[in-house]
Amino acid sequence: MTTKKLIGMVFAALLASSLFAADVVLNPEHPDRYVVVKGDTLWDISTMFLRDPWLWPEIWYVNPQVTNPHLIYPGDILTLVYVDGKPQLQMTRGYPTVNLSPQVREENLEKAIATIPLDAIQQFLTRTIVVGENELETAPYVVQSAGEHVVTGVGDRVYARGIEDNVYPVYDIFNPGGPYIDPDTKEVLGYQALFVGRGPVEQYGDPATLYLAETTREVRVGDRLRPADRATAVTHFQPHVPPENTEGRIISVLDGVTQIGQFNVIAINLGTREGIESGHIFRVYQDGAVVKDTVSGKRNDRVKLPDEDAGLVIVFRSFEKVSFGLVMKATRAIHINDFVRTP
Repeated sequence: MTTKKLIGMVFAALLASSLFAADVVLNPEHPDRYVVVKGDTLWDISTMFLRDPWLWPEIWYVNPQVTNPHLIYPGDILTLVYVDGKPQLQMTRGYPTVNLSPQVREENLEKAIATIPLDAIQQFLTRTIVVGENELETAPYVVQSAGEHVVTGVGDRVYARGIEDNVYPVYDIFNPGGPYIDPDTKEVLGYQALFVGRGPVEQYGDPATLYLAETTREVRVGDRLRPADRATAVTHFQPHVPPENTEGRIISVLDGVTQIGQFNVIAINLGTREGIESGHIFRVYQDGAVVKDTVSGKRNDRVKLPDEDAGLVIVFRSFEKVSFGLVMKATRAIHINDFVRTP
C-alpha cells in the first residue's frame, strides 16, 4: 500500500494591497496555527483569523493558485505567516495516519467542511418554500391517515386526493402557512409552505396511498402535496455583501420562537427582485425605541433612540420577494421587524 503525499498550497493572502488592507482586519486574538477538525465550518475558522469573517472569499480569490477555496478538509493545517511584512494564511494538506495490516481495509474519505452549520438549515435548503396566493389551494392534499394513529409520522401511510396521474412517483408534503407581509408597504410577499414530509406513492387512485418515508413533524389532514424536489442542496456558500445601502426587515422566524438568537432561521422582506442571493451577509439592527424626553421641558417631546447592532445573518435561499437567512451571530435579542442592512 502506498500513500501519495499532497502538496500544500497557499489559499489566502490577507493583505494583498493597500485597498485590501483597509477592508480586511485580523482578529487580534487569532492563532498562529490551526488544525481543522471534524465539525468545523468555514465561518468558524474565518472568525478565528478575521474580524469580519464574511470577507473570506475576497481573501481567497486573490490567490489564483486556489481552484476551490471552499474545499478544506479535517486535518488540513492553517498557518499565519508574514511575507514582506504582510500577513498571509497558508494551508498545508494534512496527512492522515494509516495503519498497515495484512487485510483489506475500507475507509470513507472525509468530506470537506461546510460553510455554515448545515444541521441548522438542512430542512430549509430545498424544502420549505414561499408560494403564491393560490398555489397550494389547487394542489393535492392529505384527506386521511391510514390506521388509527394519534400522530402520523415516518413509517405510516396517508391517503391523498388530487393526484390525477402516475407521472410523479414521490411527493413532498407541506403544511400551508400564513402570508409574509411587508411591515412598511403592507404588500403580501408570498405564503409560507412548511415542509413536513416526503413519501412515494404506493397506489394511485382517488384517493392515492402514500408511504411516509421521511417526516420532520406531524403530517395532518389538509397538508398539501407537490412533486418531490430533486434539486441538489447547496452546501457551500460564497459569503459576500449585498448592494450598498440595501435595507430590509425581519418578517418571520421559522418554528415560532419569540426571541431570535444564533442559528435561528429567519425570513426577510428582500428577494431576487432586489438582487438578493445566497451568501449575502446582512448586519441586524434592533430598532431604536421612541422615548419621552422628560428633561427638555417641552410637552410631549419624544426622541427616537439610535438603532443598535444586534448580529449577523447569512442568506442561504432566496425567492422573488422573500429570503431565508441563518443568524450567525447575535449580540442581543433579535426580534421580528428589526432591520437588516449591508454591513
